[in-house]
Amino acid sequence: MEEFKNSEIFLRPRFQIKTDVNYEELRLAFEEALNDTDCKYLFKISENHFFIDIPVNEVHFWSPQLNFQIEKDRDDVLVKGLFGPRPKVLTLFMFLHFAGAIIFIISLVILYVKWSLKQNLTSPIVMVILTLILWFFLYFLGIFGRKKGRVQMEELHEFMIKIIEKTSK
Repeated sequence: MEEFKNSEIFLRPRFQIKTDVNYEELRLAFEEALNDTDCKYLFKISENHFFIDIPVNEVHFWSPQLNFQIEKDRDDVLVKGLFGPRPKVLTLFMFLHFAGAIIFIISLVILYVKWSLKQNLTSPIVMVILTLILWFFLYFLGIFGRKKGRVQMEELHEFMIKIIEKTSK
């Protein structure tokens, strides 16, 4: 079993695990482990795509969600995964980024118009700078959130690795 991870810079860490386990066996092992009465995780399965969430009583705002899919790759099987925030949190962040982009573009247009008309540029420059500060703030807030959810992220990853290792024996 080989695992490849992307850089720590990304807010939504990705990984890829290459294993020689049979595709159907691995898929069934995940289904059985998640459907087991002792399994504490919430999950959704859509064909070869799995979504695993932290139990409701352990969830906090920054709790991660593990999304992964199992794919056939010649002789091997690939498990491609992604850790990210829960959909509500991701939607909130995307909305804030979109609103920031709109404000930034409007500020640049106002700045250009005022510059063309040789008027005072103070307010549009302040808006552009504040929008850039907002983006940096959102980025660092995302980094903070990833650190707060790190333990749960490792717990989900360990759960997944145990199933893969158990199937490969």
